[in-house]
Amino acid sequence: MAKRLKKARDSSPAQLIYGEPKRTIPDRMTKQDRQGDFIKFLGTAGARFVMIKQLRASGGLWISCKGTNVLVDPGPGSIVRCAASRPKLDPSKLNAIILTHRHLDHSGDINVMIEAMTEGGFKKKGIVFCPADAIYEDSVILKHVTNFPEKIEILEANKSYQADNFEFSTSLRHMHSAETYGIKFKINKTGVALLPDTRYFKDLVDFYKTDILIISVVFFQPRPDVEHLSLTDVELLLKDIKPKKAILTHFGMTMLKAKPHIQALELSQKLGIEVQAAYDGMTLEF
Repeated sequence: MAKRLKKARDSSPAQLIYGEPKRTIPDRMTKQDRQGDFIKFLGTAGARFVMIKQLRASGGLWISCKGTNVLVDPGPGSIVRCAASRPKLDPSKLNAIILTHRHLDHSGDINVMIEAMTEGGFKKKGIVFCPADAIYEDSVILKHVTNFPEKIEILEANKSYQADNFEFSTSLRHMHSAETYGIKFKINKTGVALLPDTRYFKDLVDFYKTDILIISVVFFQPRPDVEHLSLTDVELLLKDIKPKKAILTHFGMTMLKAKPHIQALELSQKLGIEVQAAYDGMTLEF
């Protein structure tokens, strides 16, 4: 299970990083090299208006697992959030980028992050994983960067994938206006799943049974006409999935007005499950 978080001395109130390890480490290693296994929230914005107004950042998730670095859903400002991170996250150390789907709040910085991962295209490295419609139908990946990574691998439902030491599997296809898949993986024997945008449907439950569930909750109240989860939907899912810990993220305007940390606390008390509201810069250490 994820360890307790530590607050950085020089961080903003919304940023957490790890304290320095006690063991002696050669000077040639960067601070990022010393961090070990972690997940960092480079943003917690959901849907278009929170993203447009940057009420929350929209940089995606950085996952570091056994020396492999993976960026999930680099929305607008992802590269800026990497540079602003404490310690800084170096995109040239990325081994893979995953798009759960092509919508702008998830893919806005995909091209610049591909350029950064491959050092301007001069080092052919890394894998980009994305659904077929993100590259073949109104592609969000510009043609001139498609040859920069080692390969672009198409995501399909219920398949397994690997980038160096990071292995993950995809969910069934979500009910969303773009082809969308969640992912599930392990860090240090802890199961983690990311449940991105979708309409609520019962079949989500089986795939997302895991230790830590990171779940996108755009709306405070249900909106049946829009294919996003509400807090009511999340409560239903958590009752059935029963993770050891749930982390709410990807907040829309109504969730921000309802104060996510208060809603998370109330869900914890109601369900008997540890529920936490993510915030920009939050880091989970494993």
